[in-house]
Amino acid sequence: MRASPTILAGSVLITLLGSRAFGQTGRGATAAPSADTTPDPIKLAVARLDLEKYKATIKGLTQFGDRRQGTKRNRDAVDWIEARLKSYGCANTERITYDYQPRDSAGRGRAGGGRAGARTGPGSAQGGGTPRGIRARTGVNNDSLAQPDPKLRALNSEPSLAGQRQEVYCTKIGTTHPNEMYIIGGHMDGIGWGEAANDDGSGTALVMELARVFSSPDVQTERSIRFALWNNEESGTNGSRAYVAQRQALQGKEEPAGSGKYPEPTWLGMIQHDMMMFDHGMPHEDGSLNKEQRPEADVNIEFQVTSKFAAEAQKLAWVLATANEKYATDYPASVGQHMTNTDSGPFMDAVAAISLRENERGVQIGNGWDPHWHQPTDLYATFTDKDFRLGLNAAQTTLAGVAQLVGLTIKK
Repeated sequence: MRASPTILAGSVLITLLGSRAFGQTGRGATAAPSADTTPDPIKLAVARLDLEKYKATIKGLTQFGDRRQGTKRNRDAVDWIEARLKSYGCANTERITYDYQPRDSAGRGRAGGGRAGARTGPGSAQGGGTPRGIRARTGVNNDSLAQPDPKLRALNSEPSLAGQRQEVYCTKIGTTHPNEMYIIGGHMDGIGWGEAANDDGSGTALVMELARVFSSPDVQTERSIRFALWNNEESGTNGSRAYVAQRQALQGKEEPAGSGKYPEPTWLGMIQHDMMMFDHGMPHEDGSLNKEQRPEADVNIEFQVTSKFAAEAQKLAWVLATANEKYATDYPASVGQHMTNTDSGPFMDAVAAISLRENERGVQIGNGWDPHWHQPTDLYATFTDKDFRLGLNAAQTTLAGVAQLVGLTIKK
């Protein structure tokens, strides 16, 4: 039986006693008999998520290597993602176009540019949390020779150049409230001379799989959902920042007037997915980690306690945690109050914004709980079905939570 969902409040871990805290009956509990035999549409939708499909989507993304922004392999990956979304029937597939001019430490423009210096270390004011336990070294691999596969090394050898960038999104239009929407995101670019399978092929594939399920012809939602695959996350969340800059002021405006069409529905919440698969536990004293996914692995749902919409974001996080308890198959969810260095950040002072991850960003990832982060070993072949299943479990969590929020139904 799975553990109950948890929430981190400062340094105190509070465990909610099953789903009774939410007025629901969790799996494994005895429920009162019910005469209602109507199939649960959310359960039916969650069942359409498939481990092999999820793995295949991640594998498809890795054909483009690390998909580093400002390269042909990145542009080819954007094209591939767009074609896949269209094949799912995801309506209104569009792109955001923006210009990216990296800056050096002195504020001067330059070409290329990674994000190593932009990341906040554990225990910082932005990252939140206090470093604890054994820490392993983290960083970004910039050594091409660290990648032993000559084909992958050659694929990733094209340098990043400044200039135009694009990212793709598509929208499920709501039937009764098309002017309101939730945004579900993941970033499709990566760094480190690997395949960016986990960071963030795992999150990109998750968003694409949700787009596939929600776009099924028999699925209806009262409110709209936008599925966004951000670019330029590794350079400082530039893609999601460009989206906010271009689209925030357009919210809720009907265009053309009287048409019932809303190019940018009013934002109700933003849910980001960034590194979904590797939760093997704390590093050992020698810096090594367990080879298998730890039995107590969980999905970390984070909000930023200092954001303008912290209260609303916390409520959104608990909607997903509750949905996890009822609908997810393998791993529980934990809610924490420190969200940083991901594409939900640019949204957090405009709307309720949360992030789903394999580990706590500030304490665990920053302390080396994932040795493949930005490394040549971030390869599809590195991960096992237990790892992939954690990502699928996160997909179940988000799908179920969002389905409740948007009023999902399945036509007979």
